[in-house]
Amino acid sequence: MRLGITRRLLLSLSLAATVIAGTSAIASAADDRQENGRPSRDSATAQLLTKVARGTSWTQSTTPLKLNFETYHPQGMLRVGDRYYMSSVEIIKPTTPCNPACDGYDRTPGEGLGHLFEFDQAGNLLRDLKFKDGNAYHPGGIDYDGRYLWIPVAEYRPNSKAIVYRVDLAKFRATEVLRVDDHIGGVVHDLKNDRLVGISWGSRTFYTWNMQGRLKGTVKNPEQFTDYQDCDYLAEGKAACTGVASLNVGGQSFQLGGISLLDLDSLTAINTIPITALSAAGNSITRNPTWLEATGNTLTLTAVPDDSQSTLLTYTTPALS
Repeated sequence: MRLGITRRLLLSLSLAATVIAGTSAIASAADDRQENGRPSRDSATAQLLTKVARGTSWTQSTTPLKLNFETYHPQGMLRVGDRYYMSSVEIIKPTTPCNPACDGYDRTPGEGLGHLFEFDQAGNLLRDLKFKDGNAYHPGGIDYDGRYLWIPVAEYRPNSKAIVYRVDLAKFRATEVLRVDDHIGGVVHDLKNDRLVGISWGSRTFYTWNMQGRLKGTVKNPEQFTDYQDCDYLAEGKAACTGVASLNVGGQSFQLGGISLLDLDSLTAINTIPITALSAAGNSITRNPTWLEATGNTLTLTAVPDDSQSTLLTYTTPALS
C-alpha cells in the first residue's frame, strides 16, 4: 500500500515537472520582465533614448539571421526570454483604390490573413496564431506587459475598423478586448496609468482606453516626422516607437526611418531621432517591426525591415553618456 502511494506520488511529481519544463521559457521570461529585468532594463532604455542624437551611429553588430519561414509583411516584434514574437499580414488579394469612394472608404477591403509568429533565436518558426474577423486581418505593432501580449487587428485601409486582442503566450490563445471604428496600427499597455494606448493609421491620432476597453479619449498626434509602426512600453510611463516617413524630394522618393521616445502622460515625443540605415533590399531598417533594449550603456536595435523571405538584423550604438 505504501509502495503504491509512493509510486503515485513520484508519477505526479514527474508529470508536474514535465508541465513546468514545457512552459518554463515563457514563465521565467514573464517573471524576469515583471519583477527583475523589465522595469530596470526599460528605464535604462528610456534614459539612453534621451541621449541618442542625429549623429549617433547605428552599426550592424552581428551576421543577419535568416528567418526560416514565410514572413509575409511583418508589422510588430518583441522578445520574451529566448523567443521572438512578430505580427504580420498575409495579403491574399490586395486592396484597390476607389474613386469615387466605395462605402465611404478610399479603397476596397482586399483579402488577407493576420499572423502572430513565435520563433526561436535560430530563426525557426515554433507557433503561428492566425487572425481574421470579416475584413479585419491586418495586425499592427505589438506590446507585452509581462502577462499578456497586446495586438490590434484592423482592416487594411484608413478610417476603418479594428479589434484589440490580448494573447496568453503560454496557451497561445487570443481574447478580444475591444472594438473601435478606426484603423488601429499599434497598441501599448501603459502600466503607469493602467490603460491601453492605440495609434491610428499613420499614427495621426492617439486613442486611450481603460483596461475594460472603454474609450477614455482621443488626441491628435503633433509629431509629423514619423509614422509609427511599432511601439513598446518603457518604464516609467514611456514608449519606444519606431517607424518610417515616405518622402519625395526633387521627384525622388525615399524612406526616412525614425525612433521616438514617447511620453505616455502627454502623448508627445521627448526625443525623435532620424535613422538613415537601409537593409540590403533598400528599405529603412525601421520600416517594419523593431525591438529596442539597453545593453550596458549602449542601445541594441533588432529589426526585420524586409518582407517575405526576411532576415533579422541587429544594430548597436556606441556607448552613450
